[in-house]
Amino acid sequence: MLAMDRVAGSLYGLAFGDALARPTEFLTVAKIEEWYGPTGPSDLEGDPALVTDDTQMALAVAWSLRDIAPNYTAAALEPRLRERFVEWAYSPDNNRAPGNTCMRACAGLRAGLPWGEATVVSSKGCGANMRVTPIGLIPDLPYEHLAGMSQLQAAMTHGHPTALAASELTALATRLLIDGMQLADIPTTLLHRCALRREVYLHDWLGSLWQTASTPSAFITQGWDECAAALHRLQEALTHPDDNTDACLATGEGWIAEEALATALYCAIRHHDNPVTAITRAARTSGDSDSIAALAGAFLGATHGLAAWPTTWINRIEYADQLAALSQPV
Repeated sequence: MLAMDRVAGSLYGLAFGDALARPTEFLTVAKIEEWYGPTGPSDLEGDPALVTDDTQMALAVAWSLRDIAPNYTAAALEPRLRERFVEWAYSPDNNRAPGNTCMRACAGLRAGLPWGEATVVSSKGCGANMRVTPIGLIPDLPYEHLAGMSQLQAAMTHGHPTALAASELTALATRLLIDGMQLADIPTTLLHRCALRREVYLHDWLGSLWQTASTPSAFITQGWDECAAALHRLQEALTHPDDNTDACLATGEGWIAEEALATALYCAIRHHDNPVTAITRAARTSGDSDSIAALAGAFLGATHGLAAWPTTWINRIEYADQLAALSQPV
């Protein structure tokens, strides 16, 4: 399978999962089943099928990368992310219940604050990694650049170390799947990454963000340890899965970054051979359904390519023109 087909599959998959779960994000499983039946929603609503801030912010990251390609440095990326995030925050299309952390940080960025002052240092919300997929889709990007770019884009709004680590792991998982790794092998590989990077603080990308802790390594270690704990819960859940229950009961509700990653992987791995079923499962959850489904869709699209998704969805999805453009090589 050509790598660019996997790139397209992942970008569209993120948007499809987001749109499918948009109507269920704040509903209980009981209410979802009342509205959509026992398995949850299985088709996109509307034409266009609307997405949430998850896809909008992923597009902001993706266009920031296009703006600077191939000059992937902190000095080049930060101003473009600032511009794109602020443009999103104050757009009339930003009417999809955006996260408070993103909006608060973007207000600071718009005011011209250094990003280290604008960010919300206590937040590890999934807004950090719901948008990071495009970094994992850059062909042949060195892992050190993937790490720095993933953590910087998270840190500009979500300054908690777990948000940074979870964003790197989310982008890395996407990259590994693009390169052909099997979904079932991803949790163990990510756990190895947690151990390898546990005390590595990326000074060139994060500057003095660490100063909320005693040392740079003490700061970042918390993030990797919390992500490792979430991945261990994922592995445990996969040893005795229940495909009929709310996936959030196994690996967390997904409002925070490490749980969004774990629960998205849980849905993707359990239904790796049926991507639509996987994002339907993610949409039928009691937690942050759209973020879980968006990440699950991104992982499965990276695995199976664009053929993973119904062809009738491709032209119906909101921002189809941007998704198509971003699916092409730079």
